[in-house]
Amino acid sequence: MPSPADVPISALRSGSDDLALHVRALTPDQLTGPSGASEWTVAQVLSHLGSGAEVGQAGLKAALRSAGAPPADFNRRVWARWDAMSPEDQAAGFLTANESFVAYYEAIDDATRSTASVDMRRLPEPVDLATHASFRLNELTLHSWDVRVAADQQATLAPEAVEPLLGVLPYLMSWSGKPSPALSGDNLVVGVHTNAPDTDFALAITDTVTLIDPPPEPDATLVLPTESWLRLASGRLGAAVTPAGATVTGPLDLDTLRAVFPGF
Repeated sequence: MPSPADVPISALRSGSDDLALHVRALTPDQLTGPSGASEWTVAQVLSHLGSGAEVGQAGLKAALRSAGAPPADFNRRVWARWDAMSPEDQAAGFLTANESFVAYYEAIDDATRSTASVDMRRLPEPVDLATHASFRLNELTLHSWDVRVAADQQATLAPEAVEPLLGVLPYLMSWSGKPSPALSGDNLVVGVHTNAPDTDFALAITDTVTLIDPPPEPDATLVLPTESWLRLASGRLGAAVTPAGATVTGPLDLDTLRAVFPGF
């Protein structure tokens, strides 16, 4: 019987393979050039993904009891080692570390895929493997876009990742939304309609941002592709990379919403 984890794990494979092909073709100048993440070069994005793969795989192995818990300073030592690498080594290291992590997910048997519980520490309670894999997919997909958009302003998120990423977004909303500076303390409910796939929900913007059911009469309305909504919510929908079909009506505009979601 299929497990809910099958979909994000499959999307991790396809997204990883596509990014690997892209990375292998990058020149040294492209590796040290700017990425879609404003403070990082392309190589630094790959370093973040590579170190994240190491840390994530060690934590998942411990959760599934295929290895002991990593030492208390494990994450710090991993990050320091990756930070010290050359751009070329960061790219090559990403290819190796990410492939190892994806292959580990793929090797998890069907029963474990359906029953495993993983403590992610930053969340209030453990999650199932589908959610854990979707968090890694979220990281891989967004940062893959950061790498690709450096050379292609028309880059979009991988289509097969869009639906799994929608499931992750509620966990991230209170962390990614920064409404107070953008709205000067105003409270708003923004109805959101996305397409491909179609979704309807609303943003309750107070001192935090929360996803809620759409009310009959929201204060404002946002319409855009689902892929673009995911990029907006992660700070990746600048004016130069916004599709023509993205519209806002009501007492705010896209620039205000971009400020609500400054990115990470």
